[in-house]
Amino acid sequence: MPDVPFTRQELDEQLSQRFIDLDPAGYFLIRIDREAAELVAEHYGNGIDERGLATDPDTGEVLSCCGGGPRRPVAVYRARSAKQLGIALTEGSGPHPLSRLDHALYLGRELQRAEACLEQGLDYVQD
Repeated sequence: MPDVPFTRQELDEQLSQRFIDLDPAGYFLIRIDREAAELVAEHYGNGIDERGLATDPDTGEVLSCCGGGPRRPVAVYRARSAKQLGIALTEGSGPHPLSRLDHALYLGRELQRAEACLEQGLDYVQD
């Protein structure tokens, strides 16, 4: 068996630093609603400029990762489990709020993490 230079956690941290192409269909902010015992995924639209940066679809301004003015989600999805929310995002007649397979896989991972945090009473921070 070949030597593995990284622990699984180190590998995950390294992979989280890679460049990703943004989904032109938009992005999601995921959170937990403890009172309702639900996962919440807020979908925000965006454009992508020639540099690959997310832009406000109304103004064309590059969106900041560090705050900025409040934006309103295009849609809000709520569910009691990661599976239920994933099905709402990807199945049925559509239209679906994502257009890239890597984005769908990322959302699946994040929803599973959020569900585990909800079940265990832990804080959830989106990667």
